Amino acid sequence: MAQRSVLITGCSSGIGYDAAHALHGRGWRVFATCRAEADCDRLRAEGLESFRLDYADEASIAAAVDEALGRTGGTLDALFNNGAFACPGAVEDLPRGALREIFEVNLFGVHDLTRRVIPAMRAQGHGRIVNCSSVLGFVPMKWRGAYVATKFALEGLTDTLRLEMRDTGVKVILIEPGPIATRIRANSIPHFERWVDWQASARAEQYRATLLKRLYERRPPDRFELPPAAVSARLIHALEHPRPRARYFVTTPTWIMAALRRALPTAALDWIVAKG
Repeated sequence: MAQRSVLITGCSSGIGYDAAHALHGRGWRVFATCRAEADCDRLRAEGLESFRLDYADEASIAAAVDEALGRTGGTLDALFNNGAFACPGAVEDLPRGALREIFEVNLFGVHDLTRRVIPAMRAQGHGRIVNCSSVLGFVPMKWRGAYVATKFALEGLTDTLRLEMRDTGVKVILIEPGPIATRIRANSIPHFERWVDWQASARAEQYRATLLKRLYERRPPDRFELPPAAVSARLIHALEHPRPRARYFVTTPTWIMAALRRALPTAALDWIVAKG
């Protein structure tokens, strides 16, 4: 059997890094992509095939797809759209540019990359497209409006693509993690500092009491937080099982919120989420 190949985005750390090594260890040919060339160098030193892919850079997306397909002779068995970032802040304090920037990466770049690999998957008659969403892809949370908006949009786009690909051999799958031990919080700080003028906000005192502490203070792991390997375990099932699920929940909060969303009226769910 020919070695299966997968392209993964956002592999410099966290979920993407763990997934790249986990699949490599299972015999997959892994194309572990990163935004920064220095991170690609590090991954190559660790034995992975790595090259640059930045969702915000259309040319890098096209070049990465050409590179992967060139190395395999035109085939690609799977794509794991993992890369994303957050820009915390109250919705009323998020300028248009902040939303434009985060959608460019978390949605438009994912869509661009996905469209570019589908022709190869159609030609070979099979493929798996796995998009990493979040519990925040179906339940909102205060201070995370920009990220929530991109993940809600990603879920809608993914669900529609799954329906449209039913007549092909391409399976489209969502993974929805809750709290995972990654650098996403620390990595969100530059975006917050660039876009959110919290001191001029009507919610300045709320920022001081809540969000600033969460962003800048050293904190113990969140309750129910799991390591990235928990996501890799679901990803392996999504890629290797002959009948993958449409959705994979990861962490207890995701399961709880999915159940509450189905069972409760909106006002009751809002009350619970607002306390979190």
